[in-house]
Amino acid sequence: MEKRIEQRACLKCCVANEITATESFKMLQKCFGEYTLSRSQVFAWHKAFSEGREVIENLPHACRPSTSVNDNNVDKVTETVLENRRVGIREIAEDLNISYGSAQQILINVLGMKRVNDTLVPKEMNLLQKRRRVEVAREMLDNVAEDHTFIKRIVTGDVAWVYEYDVEAVEQSTEKSTNNEPKPKKQRQSRSKIKGQTVNKEYYLAVLRRLHEAICRERPDLWAENSWILHHDNTPLHSNITVLDFLAKHETRVIAQPPYSPDLAPFDFFLFSKLKNMLRGTRHESIEAIQSHSLKALMAIPDKSYNKCMENWIKRWHACIGAKGEYFQGDNKDLY
Repeated sequence: MEKRIEQRACLKCCVANEITATESFKMLQKCFGEYTLSRSQVFAWHKAFSEGREVIENLPHACRPSTSVNDNNVDKVTETVLENRRVGIREIAEDLNISYGSAQQILINVLGMKRVNDTLVPKEMNLLQKRRRVEVAREMLDNVAEDHTFIKRIVTGDVAWVYEYDVEAVEQSTEKSTNNEPKPKKQRQSRSKIKGQTVNKEYYLAVLRRLHEAICRERPDLWAENSWILHHDNTPLHSNITVLDFLAKHETRVIAQPPYSPDLAPFDFFLFSKLKNMLRGTRHESIEAIQSHSLKALMAIPDKSYNKCMENWIKRWHACIGAKGEYFQGDNKDLY
């Protein structure tokens, strides 16, 4: 209870200093951590103080008093949840001898809590791997700060399977219907793939040669100054001695990609998912058809989406530093 009163007093001070509700909420989060009022409560109190309210305590009201939603039970529910984040509403209600609805009201309306699923991550990283992610993110941000053309000179790529047939996602196959119509039915299907090219060092060297030719043709300014920058992940293929010799011979600058970091690779967090969603439900009869349809799908993505991807890449470096190297994908946080 005391912490809630303290936060209301802080909000009243923020309103007096003309600090917005959003900034006030961030300040409370930094000060009170997990005990911070919910966003809706902060905005409600901020609005009330902006409209002239002076009292920070709850005002008496004429409605029937609640016997279960009181400060004592709120504090007990808070302690229970902090001890076990997976505790259920029914368990809380039974332990405190209150109704299910009262326990639900305390969790949702008073404490502003909700149940969320676990986020799947590629790997449980150790301290050195997290530190490496932060180091790379700082290095990239320093490059952006020193050279405003840095991000525009990066050429990045990766490898992924495109299936001969990939089933539609659930949201793609939904249809509009009235309440009286039966649900549409479709046969259960599974993805299938055509045997494709094995990506070995010889194949990757051929890709690099074609890439050099494309840059010479499409970006003559970068080619003339040899100012373009290659970004690829750190798979054993890319660190092969033959590949490294080729890059050194052509004086190709390569920027680092931290290990186990798809959340910091544009192809993983942007392009592959978008491309595969566009091709879902389409059956390809040959590798040539896959190539043709993939190229058509890539060309259909507007330039502004690619530009937005590069802007988000910069935001993700900030987020990586803010998370101290931990995965941040799906976290509800300000990336800056």
